[in-house]
Amino acid sequence: MPDENPIASLITAAEAVRQQLRVNTYDAAAVQRLAEFIEEQRSSIKEAERQGVITALGCFLGQCMVNTYKGEWAKGRDGTTGVGIDEVNFFNPFYRVSEQLTKGLSQSVATFFASVPERLAAKPGRKTWI
Repeated sequence: MPDENPIASLITAAEAVRQQLRVNTYDAAAVQRLAEFIEEQRSSIKEAERQGVITALGCFLGQCMVNTYKGEWAKGRDGTTGVGIDEVNFFNPFYRVSEQLTKGLSQSVATFFASVPERLAAKPGRKTWI
């Protein structure tokens, strides 16, 4: 199919991961399960598989953000795909998955997910320097 809707493919990938993780919804509990899954799989993911794993799991994390925090899939200023919330905040779920894959639970996707309301509440400060 030419010109497949990119949002539809993100949601399709998220749904495949949701089924694999055996969770019913895209919520905080599902993200906790995702964090556990990443920890379980970290040491066995081969370098050749890594980008595909990040893409699939990032789609799932992003869809959890869309559903829980009323976000929407969007393109960042740098051209990356991520989740926009309140037309001001932009989060890259693929980066978050990659960080936990690389660094472990110190960069847990569940900890990040739980911090989103606080991040949304923090008003972006104005630069006071040139």
